[in-house]
Amino acid sequence: MKIKHLSNNVIHSASIEQDPDVIATAIIIYSLSKLIEREHYKEQRNWPRFYKNYIKSLNNMIRFLEKNNIDGFRNEVHSIRNLIKSLTGSLKLYIKDVFRKARINKASRIYEHGISMEKTAKILGISLWELAEYAGQTRIGDVNLGITMPVKKRIKLAQEIFGV
Repeated sequence: MKIKHLSNNVIHSASIEQDPDVIATAIIIYSLSKLIEREHYKEQRNWPRFYKNYIKSLNNMIRFLEKNNIDGFRNEVHSIRNLIKSLTGSLKLYIKDVFRKARINKASRIYEHGISMEKTAKILGISLWELAEYAGQTRIGDVNLGITMPVKKRIKLAQEIFGV
């Protein structure tokens, strides 16, 4: 839960900055939380090696950020992608699916912060359809902008704010 919470905090910053590095970090963190949550991954033959290298890359990412080495950080992001590409069998399919779903989930969070659906889908490398479908299921876009505070309450609030 702490890892998911961290990912949501990172995505909040990403919504403001729209920085691909920050977004990649949020996806990697969220994916890790999903991988840890599900026990059946640990039964896969390549899991121990994958997990060890994944954690090593995360630690390297942290170290590079502490040293303000953005190129090193980006290399570790690519290292994680290559790590996934090097997997075989069902573990590769599981992990790829976790990352795809993580991109969609984080895209919905960015969209929730007011970035357009089209721009969000493009930033995260997912289709507009995938994002729209997920956002529709989560009801993120169900905001009734026509509901306002009654006039008397608005006047009272304005008076309180301005000390009148």
